[in-house]
Amino acid sequence: MSSTRDIRRRIKSVKNTRQITKAMELVAASKMKKAQQAALAARPYAELMADMLATLSTRVDESFHPFLVQRPVRHRGIILVTTDKGLCGPLNSNLFKLVIEITEPAKFVAIGRKGAQFLARTRRDLLADFQVADRVPFAQIKQVAEFMVKQYLDGGVDTVELIWPRFKNTLIQEPSILPLLPLQNLHESVARLKSGRKPDDRRMLFEPNPAAVFESLLPLYINREIYQHVLDAKASEQSARMVAMKTAKDNATKLIDELTLEYNKARQAAITQEILEIAAAQYTG
Repeated sequence: MSSTRDIRRRIKSVKNTRQITKAMELVAASKMKKAQQAALAARPYAELMADMLATLSTRVDESFHPFLVQRPVRHRGIILVTTDKGLCGPLNSNLFKLVIEITEPAKFVAIGRKGAQFLARTRRDLLADFQVADRVPFAQIKQVAEFMVKQYLDGGVDTVELIWPRFKNTLIQEPSILPLLPLQNLHESVARLKSGRKPDDRRMLFEPNPAAVFESLLPLYINREIYQHVLDAKASEQSARMVAMKTAKDNATKLIDELTLEYNKARQAAITQEILEIAAAQYTG
């Protein structure tokens, strides 16, 4: 049995760990709430864009835009959204499993330090890596989107896809993959954006013409899609970190209880031994 001094030292160490994990849990909970609010705040813009796309798609020939043209896939272009830091449970490792399952030639862009490290470690074709702040400024996401769109238009990649942790609830973050380019079915994409809202059947006049507006709106659609899902990934990250830290805090509490019980047993055994030694000394005396 360990000495009481060693047990006290371990109890103090575990208490310090519990204090740290509790603080990290509270910080993650606060950041998770802000990330969820940011994702909700972006929805009205997405719904308005869906209305405009739905109206324009009936007035133009979709096949004229390079975003809508199907072509043979020689290299897939994939944006991998991970975290910059760890301590978020299996969130990143679940995303890496999706990457490992990709057997076709692919080129990657990483958002997050963990994803960049994994791609470099596994010797995959990493075109660029970006870091995004917790508040997810749109300007940073726009840089990522424009870089991938340029690769797509120049022929460096033949698809643009997104791998990210989809936020379902606080306990579940589902690793998902979303094809962005080429847009195989614009009407289905618009319907998904509209989230069940009724179509806008008002007569609208577009200047200079519907085709020009449509051509300008599609890049904004891609930017918004990436931005929305990175917001989603940030909410997933903070949720996973909050759950991981809560689990660590609960385990530390359980370990403290076990060590306290062990300490009391060791202390009682030491007291009993001292009493026996005193009694034995008196008897022999």
